Order: sequence, then structure tokens, then C-alpha cells
Amino acid sequence: MSEVIIYSVPTCLDCRIAKKYFEKHDIVYREIDISTNREAAQEMIDKSGQMNTPVIIIRKDGKEEVFTNFNKAKIDELLGIQ
Repeated sequence: MSEVIIYSVPTCLDCRIAKKYFEKHDIVYREIDISTNREAAQEMIDKSGQMNTPVIIIRKDGKEEVFTNFNKAKIDELLGIQ
């Protein structure tokens, strides 16, 4: 079982693209809006080393992958989408 988390802001185009992609592929994800939550924004920076969104975290098989921007190839690889 995979867990998908996306740190986002409402004005982020790549965030919207990623969420639509998840929905298209029936991927359950948890969205964390950092525009209204300073603690979550700092958590995102601590995990990714980045201040830009989206930051996507995929946890699977005891491993955690953290990456920025919408990276379709990486998402497909980690979640087994063909």
C-alpha cells in the first residue's frame, strides 16, 4: 500500500496538474495546503530542502521518496502506473 502526500498552494499550476493526475489514476492522496499552515510549510522545507511547490512524498514498502514539481515519470515508476 502506498501513501501519497502533496504539499501545495492554491495558485500552483504544477500542484493542480499533479492532483488531476492522481485523480485520473484513482490515486488516493493527502493534500497539505501550506498557504494557510506555517508549520506544514516548515515541515515541507525540512523534508525537501525546497520552498517551491508541489513537494510530493510517496511512501511505499517502508521507503519514502520526496521530490519537487510534477514528475510524471517518477510518479509512474513509484506507483506502478503504465
